[in-house]
Amino acid sequence: MRFNEKELVFLSRQPSERAAELGMRGPRRGDVVKRRLVKLIVNFLFYFRTDEDEPIGALLLEQCRVEREDDRVFSIVFLDEAERKYLFECDSQEQCVEWIDAIVKASYESMRKNLIYYRTEIHRLTGKDPLVQYGISDETRFQVNSGLPPPST
Repeated sequence: MRFNEKELVFLSRQPSERAAELGMRGPRRGDVVKRRLVKLIVNFLFYFRTDEDEPIGALLLEQCRVEREDDRVFSIVFLDEAERKYLFECDSQEQCVEWIDAIVKASYESMRKNLIYYRTEIHRLTGKDPLVQYGISDETRFQVNSGLPPPST
């Protein structure tokens, strides 16, 4: 996927859902853990050198798996590139759990499932489709699938 570098830098300066200095190890052989400022903004995980304003990289959090490696470490692995694994070391077990939860919820697919679930619930309670007012109620990507589990909290 291609991205415009200026747009990514602009996005990296927006308010983040979560930000912290974490230990980070990249996917290449020989990469070592380095302290990085990590910011979650929408469905991008930006990482910065701790003394710089521009990101040195960004991960699009789609088609990836987030796994807990141990009490304070989680990883992100991209489904189409299993060898592309990033490790993140947190300061506490609680911080690790919070990061994993936030990253899982940041994906487009997770947000889409939440929209469909809440759309169904609102329709069930009110008898009205809440998306009609936005002119997107007929879009296939927002159609209700029966049997969707409620979003995780």
